[in-house]
Amino acid sequence: MKIKTLIIDDEAGIRNDLKEMLQEHFGETVLVAGEASNVTEGIAQIKNLNPDLILLDIHLGNGTGFDILAEIEPKNFHVIFITGFDDNAIKAIKVGALDYILKPVDEDEFIEAIEKAIAVKNQENPLDKLIEVSQDFFEGVKEKRIILKTSDAVYAVYEKNILYCRSDGNYTTFYIKDSEKVMISKPLKKIEELLSPELFIRCHHSYIVNKKHVIKYDKSGVLMLASDIKVPVSNRRKLYALEKIFG
Repeated sequence: MKIKTLIIDDEAGIRNDLKEMLQEHFGETVLVAGEASNVTEGIAQIKNLNPDLILLDIHLGNGTGFDILAEIEPKNFHVIFITGFDDNAIKAIKVGALDYILKPVDEDEFIEAIEKAIAVKNQENPLDKLIEVSQDFFEGVKEKRIILKTSDAVYAVYEKNILYCRSDGNYTTFYIKDSEKVMISKPLKKIEELLSPELFIRCHHSYIVNKKHVIKYDKSGVLMLASDIKVPVSNRRKLYALEKIFG
């Protein structure tokens, strides 16, 4: 059975481009069941078509893609966001660990995103929580969260509860207040891009610390947190880190 796909974008040219690429590269596996250009049409089409996959623009003429998703329950589909270059929207999508494609749409990136969607079609998809975290960030809530995906679980973690992060190659472990530690397959550089810069400080090549949990700097070269937790500070980052934390 073909993957029933709905395209929601307020630009007719973009919708046509997406349809053409889907037909050219995925004609045997994907069916474009419908399209919509605004929030009202998008909600109606989702309810009518019950799609497997939605290609969803962030900024629509009369609202946003998040406005559409807020009206749909249950969310029994996969979403790939389509967005122009918008730092806040892109970071919101990344914080929620959702998939996206930038406009103008690169054909290779598009093919990769669709292939990924096809591969995960029958996997459990906690879309409600991912979208909730993304939308909160997009709308500027005070207490931000970040989605952490492991091989067997999905965590929605408040930034304020993250004590520090430690990297080991392409893996990063999150140490969380009053909770278990969580390791995800993502390098520290990518994590640094997601966390709020006013709260998290890269104090070492392998460590990011939440400055709100720092109690003191020990002259031995470590930051002291509660419960005698020690986070190292590298010589190269010492002045920067101490200024950001205590300045």
